[in-house]
Amino acid sequence: QVQLVESGGGLVQAGGSLRLSCAASGSSDAIAAMGWYRQAPGKQRELVSVITRGGSTNYADSVKGRFTISRDNAKNTVYLQMNGLKPEDTAVYYCKAVVVGPPYAYWGQGTQVTVSS
Repeated sequence: QVQLVESGGGLVQAGGSLRLSCAASGSSDAIAAMGWYRQAPGKQRELVSVITRGGSTNYADSVKGRFTISRDNAKNTVYLQMNGLKPEDTAVYYCKAVVVGPPYAYWGQGTQVTVSS
């Protein structure tokens, strides 16, 4: 079992910045990758960014150059630094952790990010 606790969401003006954090507890040593997804009203949940335990990263095209994902393995925490925020970034952001042996995905409760124009 892995528990994920997200923090850092809020309301920000366009062009502003926020940093999201996701702390993992429980069987965190089994986590192979962690990432951020988001879901806007009326839309499907989509990948924002993912980072493996080894540090490999991937980003959605819509956030490349603006968002940066990082991970502190010692603290079992993943961060998403979001700069140059746009109104279309408004969504609930969810943290996801994927474990191996057998593969399974855990989700956080979500944190709201609202960007005003």
